[in-house]
Amino acid sequence: MSAADGQKIAMRGAGYYSANTVGAKYVIDKVADLVVEAVAKMPRLADGQPFAIADFGAADGGTSMDMMRRLVGAVRKTEPDRAISITYTDLPHNDFSTLFRLSQGLLGTSTEAPLAETPSLYIFGSGTSFYRQIVPDNSLSFGFSATAMHWISKRPCMIADHVQAVGASNAEREQFRAQALRDWETILLARAHELRSGGRLALANFCIDEEGRYLGHTTGADMFDCFARHWRDLLRAGRISETEYVNATFQQFYKTPDEFAAPFRDPASPVSQAGLKLETMFTMVTPCPYAEAFRTHRNAPDFARAYVPTLRSWSETVFANALDPARPASERSAIIDDFYNTYEADVARTPEDHRMDYVHCVTEIVKS
Repeated sequence: MSAADGQKIAMRGAGYYSANTVGAKYVIDKVADLVVEAVAKMPRLADGQPFAIADFGAADGGTSMDMMRRLVGAVRKTEPDRAISITYTDLPHNDFSTLFRLSQGLLGTSTEAPLAETPSLYIFGSGTSFYRQIVPDNSLSFGFSATAMHWISKRPCMIADHVQAVGASNAEREQFRAQALRDWETILLARAHELRSGGRLALANFCIDEEGRYLGHTTGADMFDCFARHWRDLLRAGRISETEYVNATFQQFYKTPDEFAAPFRDPASPVSQAGLKLETMFTMVTPCPYAEAFRTHRNAPDFARAYVPTLRSWSETVFANALDPARPASERSAIIDDFYNTYEADVARTPEDHRMDYVHCVTEIVKS
């Protein structure tokens, strides 16, 4: 893989992602009130037009399922007979099978009727990147995305001695920033084409907030520094090569609130010219549910066993894909298992140091 190639980005499948990312669901639940209020502000559709919803970067759909129930309910409250569609979007290798089984009530433990059994609700999946237009022009009523758009379209360079842009050199970080800002404009322009007049977006994106906090860097040990340290230890032990070490460069960048807002603040920008307006923006920190539970039960091994799988659910493909494919599959699996087992032991030794608080910038955007 060259420096300009994209990684194969995927959350861990078979329901593992939503089962082990309770914090991601908490984030979506926190913005559900904003979503419901946004629906109330939208102009009524003409008779016969469906209320079209899209969830961009949905993974297996489990973390947003309850929010979608509320969103559908908000539409039906004022328009009980309106047809509604939900298009779940993600990359082609996403776990769409689990998504459809969850929506059909064939997985999970919800006591509510399956989402797919809602009358006049139509559910679709699209294996298309949110860097492209996904639904036809002027057809989308409401677009939603949470904890997804920090994945950039390509790695502009490799990070020589860390795994994520937060620990990169200044020169490396600036290349990632430039790519992320171009990508943000690309994402917004695709959504501008899709949205109907009066349509809205509610986006909750990872960020670096006003106090310099970001995912896994609010207090105690920095999560990405821990990733880098344990990956570097494998290099020093001769378990992985220098190339494999460098290849574990996360295809991510965390923007600041000002960087999210910049296209809207410039009336001459393509985003502003496309009719998109930033109506609401705020940052929020969602405490790590596993660290909060540890404060009560005080069982360090139990905390470590619960905590590390949530890191693994979204990071494993980065490290697994960094390994030379010429290695036997069993050898690659053993390296990855040892990597996360070492991290788990680290957490069990010093549990007070570890927590993956979520830090998000929430934006509500309207197409005028």
